[in-house]
Amino acid sequence: MANTRSAEKQQRQAEKARTRNRAGISRLRGTLKKTRAGIETGEDAAKAEILSNSFSEIDKAAKKKIIRKNTADRYKSRLAAAVKRTSAK
Repeated sequence: MANTRSAEKQQRQAEKARTRNRAGISRLRGTLKKTRAGIETGEDAAKAEILSNSFSEIDKAAKKKIIRKNTADRYKSRLAAAVKRTSAK
């Protein structure tokens, strides 16, 4: 329990941020899940569109500091490698 008004305000702000971040993480995870499924089943033209959309969502999450920049880069790298692997087959 907060002892001062400033501590109470900080708790309120932290709760709002936590709610925002959880929603952002949830949206990102859903996008990644759909992207991975689309990469496995889609044709090459659709894969490029799916990859572009997922890169955009990943970059937005990194910009809002929901995930770190290096984490975003790692996600994008792994998705691009998955597309390359499935396109080669």
